[in-house]
Amino acid sequence: MSHWLLLLAVTVSCLAGAAASRSAQEASQHPTRYRFAPSTVLEMAQKLAARDYAVTRIPENSPLAQLSYDQYRLIRVNPKQAIWRNEQVPFRLEVLPAGFLFTLPVRVSVVESGVAREIVPEQTMFELDPSIAKLLGNTPIPLSGLRLRTQLNSRSAWDEFLSFQGASYFQAIPRGGHYGASARGLALRTAHPQGEEFPEFTHFWVERPSANASGIVVHALLDSPSTTGAYRFSITPGAETIMDVDVTLFPRAPLEDVGIAPLTSMFLFDESERMRIDDYRDEVHKSDGLQIVLASGEQVFRPLRNPTQLQISAFTSVAPKAFGLVQRSRRLSDFHDLDAMYERRPSVWIEPTSEWGPGELQLIEIPTDLETNDNIVTMWKPKEVIPPGQPWHTSYRIRWTTTPRVQPSLGRVTATRTGPTRDGKRRLFVVDFVGAGRDVDGLELDIGSSTGRISNATLQPNRLTKGIRATFELDPQNADLVELRMRIMRGDRPVTETWLYRWTAT
Repeated sequence: MSHWLLLLAVTVSCLAGAAASRSAQEASQHPTRYRFAPSTVLEMAQKLAARDYAVTRIPENSPLAQLSYDQYRLIRVNPKQAIWRNEQVPFRLEVLPAGFLFTLPVRVSVVESGVAREIVPEQTMFELDPSIAKLLGNTPIPLSGLRLRTQLNSRSAWDEFLSFQGASYFQAIPRGGHYGASARGLALRTAHPQGEEFPEFTHFWVERPSANASGIVVHALLDSPSTTGAYRFSITPGAETIMDVDVTLFPRAPLEDVGIAPLTSMFLFDESERMRIDDYRDEVHKSDGLQIVLASGEQVFRPLRNPTQLQISAFTSVAPKAFGLVQRSRRLSDFHDLDAMYERRPSVWIEPTSEWGPGELQLIEIPTDLETNDNIVTMWKPKEVIPPGQPWHTSYRIRWTTTPRVQPSLGRVTATRTGPTRDGKRRLFVVDFVGAGRDVDGLELDIGSSTGRISNATLQPNRLTKGIRATFELDPQNADLVELRMRIMRGDRPVTETWLYRWTAT
């Protein structure tokens, strides 16, 4: 699995130099057992916000901090040391090692019968390749995060389905899935000229589930120069892995550029534009679209792009009913990559469960030439500044799934292609829909553009997909950017979702 954006986030945070050092003596004074109540993390976050931001990182000259990516991967989790491995519990907890770019030691505790017990790092928790054991010597290995296992796909195997590691990043998968897009606890100043701030989870508490539990609860304490936060994740793995997220922030300073429920993913290319890409594969991406259900109920799909310049798009001033980064290419033949398993990457779907207020849904697309870089970000950005000195609360549900379930079921976009017309004077767009039948009688295109001129719009059955193909030509008329919008209608009723696209001259 790829954690490169996550690793870059930690790198940027380290280079920012915003963190001061907390003394080793103070760290050693943390009790390893104490009473734990639903309000414990809230109280910790509130008290922490009243103090100056300070964390202790692994020194740069430590052998752990100097490990390469390949060397770090040679520190493996010892499955025999998994928490609850020998107990009648439907989950297993494993802790992850610090090292490489994961230079912030985090604390992980187990909660049982109202008592929290901190997991003390030990060498036996990890299996070291002999070369790494020699390199590290007696260097202690702190923790950098955790992962959870359950019998997700069969009763004969304990499959990893969730991990928290690096800044406030986490990933999960549904049954049959493979790690893909990531979520974050919080985004601050993403794509901002002043540079991004990366809040970090510094302590996790995992509640011991009962023998017949279908889900598990994880609490987390977040810290950054601008804010602290108390998080509660209620997680139920399955055909969809569902996470109910409860967030309370305690800002140290006014939070002016905040991303709620942020998602990150990778999009290098698909069938729409191949001019800049020299690759044997037809597509390379963890997600291929931003899907939205607006407050009005309108269903929207925006294909992702890998632009030549940073692109920031905003949708709706009212919180949507749901949104997410989705993967619609689901066949191995879409990618022709036998190793990456892009066809198994999950769609990640966000549903607000509290009042989010005014703001905007942002999509940030960052140029990249490497599939190891996560270059796509989407999040809800509140309009109002979140003030310091008082708690701020929100909640939402995350579904890690194959295809988000949206009602009513409308025809959906499966492919977007574009190229020059035969005379080279206009752009030809070809958009395929499935799920609305293939009979075009009585259907018409509802299509528009922010500028330029649209012509030659047509609908025809697509015998290859058993769906409908919409085509049109765009004359930008010297515009550098054109926003396009299209859906298929039967009278005044849409039969497909709304397709959005940003065309740029580059």
